Amino acid sequence: MRCPYCGQVETRVVDSRDADGQAVRRRRECAECGRRFTTYEKIEEIPIVVSKRGGSVEPFQSDKLLRGLLRACSKREVALNRLEDVVGDVQAELRREGLYEVTSERLGEMVLERLKGIDLVAYVRFASVYRHFESVEEFERELAGLSEGGAL
Repeated sequence: MRCPYCGQVETRVVDSRDADGQAVRRRRECAECGRRFTTYEKIEEIPIVVSKRGGSVEPFQSDKLLRGLLRACSKREVALNRLEDVVGDVQAELRREGLYEVTSERLGEMVLERLKGIDLVAYVRFASVYRHFESVEEFERELAGLSEGGAL
């Protein structure tokens, strides 16, 4: 690690601590000038990409997914932290499975699976956008599927 003050390459670690479970905070001291500085070490994660229906590929954006969930839960009594947990849980599952490319269909199904246990109105709202409902019959089929599955 190069000293930010004098540019010397020789430094030593004086102290290491966990930084919020996501990184390691290290206090270093320069062997040349004796000044101390802090560095952070964290795992470099491979980004997850989403394959869209039209054939395009874009990086997974947790904030975009959260916005979609917030729209689906509009005027519903669903806590923000529950929706953030859904997003985090989806990301964690993809990483556990070693998936760094996921289809938008699979992503949508993963979200719907979790929404079903949180709020059924939000589930139907999310499903209507995700599955492109264009008629009342499509809503009815989805509701019938929920009631047959014991969710209603």
